[in-house]
Amino acid sequence: MSSSLKKFYVIAWVFGLVFYFLDYVIRSAPAVMLPQLASHFKTNNLDLVWMIGTYYYTYSTCSLLAGIALDKFGGKKSLFVGTLILGIGALLFLISSQFAGISGRLLQGAGCAFAFPGCVYLASKGFSSKSLATAIGFTQCLGMLGGASGQFLVGPWVDLGMDIDTFWLWSGIFTIITAVALYFVTPKENSEKEDENHSKKLGYFETYKIVFKNPQSWLCGLISGLLFAPTTIFAMTWAVAFFETDKQFAFHDAAVTSGMVAFGWVFGCPLLGFITDKIGRRKPVLVGGAIVMILSLLQLAFFPELISAKLTMFILGVGSGAAMIPYSVIKEANPDFVKGSSTGAINFITFGVTTLLSPVFTYYFGKSLGLSDAGVHFQSSLFFWIGGIVLAILISFLLKETGSRVKNQTVTA
Repeated sequence: MSSSLKKFYVIAWVFGLVFYFLDYVIRSAPAVMLPQLASHFKTNNLDLVWMIGTYYYTYSTCSLLAGIALDKFGGKKSLFVGTLILGIGALLFLISSQFAGISGRLLQGAGCAFAFPGCVYLASKGFSSKSLATAIGFTQCLGMLGGASGQFLVGPWVDLGMDIDTFWLWSGIFTIITAVALYFVTPKENSEKEDENHSKKLGYFETYKIVFKNPQSWLCGLISGLLFAPTTIFAMTWAVAFFETDKQFAFHDAAVTSGMVAFGWVFGCPLLGFITDKIGRRKPVLVGGAIVMILSLLQLAFFPELISAKLTMFILGVGSGAAMIPYSVIKEANPDFVKGSSTGAINFITFGVTTLLSPVFTYYFGKSLGLSDAGVHFQSSLFFWIGGIVLAILISFLLKETGSRVKNQTVTA
């Protein structure tokens, strides 16, 4: 690919970052407006949390469709359609009915499924392999900046009396504008390399056969899912309610504290991506980040006075940036002509894990919120996530190292 075409892909990647930023704003914002949404959709908090969780049903399944679309039709059409669907999903939240709420959340999940795979797809065409993990880390950094904004900014706005309809209206409008921009800036893919033409000659699901037959793909997805879950389920859905009820935080403090995890991702994702590119190894940084997560949760559970909860949640976010490293590993462990499908596959497995864990956590800890000893309840909920992180570390020992240092040693040998 010519250097000039690579530059155009980098420009398209920048607009893709805007899509991914809006993805996380829309994904995380409901956590700071649960009472308002419950009133808007005329439902109770538990049913509302289920409604919000339906996002992951379509997100995980449509990740597979996003991978196929990217490999078959390229980034131009795929990203346009995904962003447009997200915008429509946001606008449906303006309608005060449970059917519209569920439909809107399902569309939000479906549209967002195209955001990260699309950004990675564009990054893989615009950046060299030596800087790919850094680019992927920066991509997730922008996404989590959106997640932080969805809580840090929207939470105080709602607390000050902002009408939630205003938020959903402008979210939908900005997202649709981004869809149009992506369509015009993303290059047409009419001069593919031989390996990319190879993917277009395969059947629609042939690329996934290649990815899913590779055991390393499943290991990457399971690890990423177990490391993602504490942020997607706890920090972005339940943390505000847990800090308010179990820790007696004021709403504003609870919203800011939970949002610190996303803020930590803003720093952790590019930092850990840069470190793993710099040392040429993936696994040590992956395990190191997971250990930081465990230590931060243990401190929050047993030594909450040692440092503030805000700083602890920030450190948790920095460590959980390790969840992005398997996204580099799965691309390096599979052929180049399944770029989109490999990212779609890991998104499917990652958020499939989230989809399975969310109702489990809700059943054992969400339903008992405020009904049992607050201190024990809070500690028990954190041990749920610690157990998942420990399992991710154990699975990582089965993962093959794919970093550049190992590849260079192989070539030299």
